[in-house]
Amino acid sequence: MKGLWIGAILSLSFIAMALLSFVWTPYDIEVFDIPNKLKSPDAAHWLGTDQFGRDILSMIMMGARTSIAVALLAVGIGMAIGVPLGLWAAAKRGAFIDEFIMRGNDLIFAFPSLVIAILITAVFGAGAVNAIIAIGIFNIPVFARLTRGAALSLWERDFILAARVCGKSAYRISWEHILPNILNLMIVQGTIQFSLGILAEAALSYIGLGAQPPTASWGRMLADAQTLVSFAPHTALMPGGAIVVMVLGLNLLGDGLRDALDPRIRVDRK
Repeated sequence: MKGLWIGAILSLSFIAMALLSFVWTPYDIEVFDIPNKLKSPDAAHWLGTDQFGRDILSMIMMGARTSIAVALLAVGIGMAIGVPLGLWAAAKRGAFIDEFIMRGNDLIFAFPSLVIAILITAVFGAGAVNAIIAIGIFNIPVFARLTRGAALSLWERDFILAARVCGKSAYRISWEHILPNILNLMIVQGTIQFSLGILAEAALSYIGLGAQPPTASWGRMLADAQTLVSFAPHTALMPGGAIVVMVLGLNLLGDGLRDALDPRIRVDRK
């Protein structure tokens, strides 16, 4: 449980930082302060300034808003489409629909997620919206496969057989009995995909295909800092550290939720 609490604290800290950025940041990131460029961390700028004199703490706060929004919406797309597809495939197991959905998932999985995201954003243009769509598309088969596998293990259970005897349709059984029993798996997987979404958004922004200026992004902060590392290492360490801590927190949170929500693990501990 210690990992769960550490992950929750780290994750909620960044979420709170992102929410705070809507109403307040130490400095305006759209204002350049060239005389104070590349300053090391001090009392005025806790994390230093970049090559344009912008406050890095303010940039990280605004970047947290971008990264969290992109990752959250992408995971939402994956769950909203992938979970129903997985339930449908499990209900029609062995039929054409099941094969069609699963082979479509295999087709998407044949390509690395970042390659798919780069392809989509390169074709339709760089930007946060296209990054959300690109990352969301890869999340669809992740949730579809997980949902189908978990649902198939429940379709042969006695309580599902009782529901079928009562005359309930496959649709009602899926939504009233199957989904509530696999919801804990979806929550854990959603947390994991959220952390992967943070990394994917940073990677796309790093190569210029994510959020575009003046929108702040951790990935673009790293890209801008790559030529400054030798004499201003804080410009890369701060956004890089933010990505590492955020992803670490989400992974710890996901592992903790898995342990807390999985009844088999709770029984073993007793």
